[in-house]
Amino acid sequence: MTSATVTTSTTPAGLTGERADLLAALEKQRHFLRFTARGLTDAQAGLRTCASELCVGGLIKHVTSVERLWAEFLVRGASAMPDFTRWTEEDFARRAEEFRMLPGETLAGVLAAYAEVTRRTDELVAAIPDLDVTQLLPKAPWSDPEATWSARQVLLHIISETAQHAGHADIVRECLDGAKSMG
Repeated sequence: MTSATVTTSTTPAGLTGERADLLAALEKQRHFLRFTARGLTDAQAGLRTCASELCVGGLIKHVTSVERLWAEFLVRGASAMPDFTRWTEEDFARRAEEFRMLPGETLAGVLAAYAEVTRRTDELVAAIPDLDVTQLLPKAPWSDPEATWSARQVLLHIISETAQHAGHADIVRECLDGAKSMG
């Protein structure tokens, strides 16, 4: 139950312009999310510290899963995503496990999985021929059935999702031991 080392990812070498800017914005939010885990033990990373069901390790797991799905969407389109209109209570229960540290999971393992997903996303962003190419969104009750997103919109979504959950993790961590990401 030792504390995990928080590692960072880097923008692919030689990347400039809009892609570099988007990845820099994403990396800033990734940093804040990972930073909330600094010095935590596996047990601490799995603690619920307030009325919320959230824990630092679970938030990192969830962001990893979301980024992995949207990165696959960049490659395969909606076929990479579940059809959320057909999800059952069991599907949603399995999804809720993303927000918890399960028995046998370690913070180091969660952070390593996140590092691998972020590396893959960064490589995809560098290789995508055109950020304006659009794809139909996956079927979901919260989406228009004909809605499309460009690769740029997907990246902006990943950035906002990461930022939102980095904020959640910061609050959970502050409730745990008073540590803050900023301030």
